[in-house]
This record gives sequence, C-alpha cells and structure tokens, in this order.
Amino acid sequence: MNEIFLLKLGEIVLKGANRKQFENRLKANVARRMHPFGDFKVSILQSTVYVEPQNDQCDVDGAWEACHTIFGVVSLCRCRPCEKDLDAIYAAILAYLGDDLAAASSFKVESKRSDKRFPLNSIQISQHIGGMLAEAFPHVAVDVHNPEYTVYVEVRDFAAYVHGPAEPGAGGLPTGVGGRAAVLLSGGIDSPVAGYMIAKRGVELECIHFFSYPYTSELAKDKVLELARRMTRYCGRMSVNVVGFTEIQEAIRDHCPEEYFTIIMRRFMMRISERIARDHGCGCLVTGENLGQVASQTMQAMAVTHAVVHLPVFHPLIGMDKEEIVTIARKIDTLETSILPYEDCCTVFTPKHPKTKPKLAAVETVESRLDVEGLIERALQNTEIVKVRYHG
Repeated sequence: MNEIFLLKLGEIVLKGANRKQFENRLKANVARRMHPFGDFKVSILQSTVYVEPQNDQCDVDGAWEACHTIFGVVSLCRCRPCEKDLDAIYAAILAYLGDDLAAASSFKVESKRSDKRFPLNSIQISQHIGGMLAEAFPHVAVDVHNPEYTVYVEVRDFAAYVHGPAEPGAGGLPTGVGGRAAVLLSGGIDSPVAGYMIAKRGVELECIHFFSYPYTSELAKDKVLELARRMTRYCGRMSVNVVGFTEIQEAIRDHCPEEYFTIIMRRFMMRISERIARDHGCGCLVTGENLGQVASQTMQAMAVTHAVVHLPVFHPLIGMDKEEIVTIARKIDTLETSILPYEDCCTVFTPKHPKTKPKLAAVETVESRLDVEGLIERALQNTEIVKVRYHG
C-alpha cells in the first residue's frame, strides 16, 4: 500500500453542531492545495484528514510541504498503511521505519486503537510490537520514558498505520470559516504578519496597498505584490487593491501643517480601505499597527485615525515585541522581501516632529481645508486590482 498523510485536526474538534461545516471547509481546502501536485484522495474520519496519492505520478514531497501551511491542521505525519494484523504491522514498521530505528540509541512503541473491534488494546499492541522490534534491533535500547525515537501505531477503521514522530501543522481554523477581512498591506515587516495572524483564524483576505508614484517606485509596488504572493502560501489566493495615493499626499502637503501629515494621511487610508472592504464583502479592517512602535501608533493617534470608519479595526500585533514579529515574518518567508530597500508611501513627506497625541477636533479642523470626498473618489477610480496566487 502507498505512503499516505494523516493530518490531525486542531480546535475544530471542540466545535459543536457546526463541526461538520468546519470539516467540510478544511477538506475542500486540502483538496485544492493538493491539486497542483497530482491526483490525491482527501477524506476525513475520526478527527483526521487522510491524504492518499492515487498514482506514482503524484509529487508526494511537494504535497507534504504544502500540507504544513494549511490552517486547521495541528499536526501531520507521513505513514504506511497496512492490514490490521500484528505481523503486518511489524512488517510495515521494518520496511518503512527500519532505517530510523537502526540509527537510534533507544526507542519505544506508542499505540492508539481507534477500532475497538481489534482484539488487543493499545498497551498490548505496544508491548507485542515493542518486543518484536527489540529482538530485531538488539543494539537499540528500549526506553519508554525518554526514547530517542518513537514508533507510532494507529489501528483505525479501515487499516493500521505506522509512522514516526508527527510534525507541527499550521494550526488555527480552516481558511474561509471566519469571513473576510481587508488588510492594509505596506511594504514593511509588520503588515504581512498581521495578515497571516488574522488568516490563521479562518479569515479570507483582501489586501489594500497605497502607491504614490513617482515618489515611490514600481519596484516598491512589485515588492508588495511579492509579499502578497508569499502570504498566499498560508492565506490562500487573494487580490491586492493598489490605490493611487499621490494626489492625496500632495494635497495634504500643500494645505496642512507638517505635524499633521501622517495622521491625516492615515485617516484617508482608513476611509478608502473601508469603502474597498465593503465592496468586497469584508467585515473588518486589519492593520499591522503595534502600540508605541512609531508616532502614529500611540493610543491617541490610533483613536483619531480610526474615528473615520465604522467597520471594526483589528490589530493582531498590537502587544507584540518587534522580535516576536520578526520571528513570524521569518517563518512565513516574508522577512527578506520586507527588508528590501524600496520605500512605501508612508515614508513620503514624513514630518520631522509628528503629533503623537493629536486632538480629534484639531485634526478635523485642519482636514476641513481638503476636498476629502473628491480626493477619495479619484483615488478609488485610480485603483488597480491584482490577483495573486502562490506558485511555488
């Protein structure tokens, strides 16, 4: 029998009457992610997703790597199915795990009997198989408390499965069960991580990027699209709405005091993002803001910024240290792209002494000098939508 994958469900198992909905979405997500790698059969039974290659043309290694990035899976293992018979289980272990066992200094067998019709219980299975393996590998000590290598035996409804230690999955909830969110995606480190964090809760993403040509280059836009492409490895396919933002920034520069440049710019971003979000069925806005990191991310500044929208604004990184954010960026493979030296529109017309504790009434007074609605409408008309998919 062929090697297959067992993907173990995470917090889905805690769901009640709607659990089937979560399982069906996860099954569909896994099937879609396996499609580029060949013909795989995907099924769910006993809190486990079974991923079975149907022919020798399947890219099993590519599919295995893809399984690590599917939200809703807490752990996963490659395993060898066999008949539900002790001799067959023993033979499968020798053939499939023999090299790993021979290289270990100590081992144990851990068994799980889901099929209660099997005549031996879990402890008996482990004792029997462990004894046979101890005879086959006399140089490998038996250590049931702290083994170097663990052999796992799972006796399930249709077969028995043998495998080595499981690997961690992406966790979270299946993409699509948590609604849609609009992520303000800059070219920095934080916003891709914020998108990943909210997507981990089962949320589909619509991205929004503000582009100020010629103050920011085409390379800066390409960098953001590459960040979005890298995010799709976990977050799934998405669109990036690239908003022409030059006229708005020039108007702010020409009509507003310098210390208000950033706060008013961000208020325009939030207004535009809310309109795009509603057009795409999104229930919230998501930003990479981190409390106290920069002048525009004080409590007072964020309150003034968000006063212009009615959708909830989520900040997945709000209490994280920078090193924590960098660690996640490195994990999801966005860090090296984020630190490329192509600046985004947030660096255009940066004030020397920005307001860190702005008053809403004062900001609104300054903002009244601008044709707010006209600027927003022209920016929305000057928006390019780019579809992004992961391709390797």
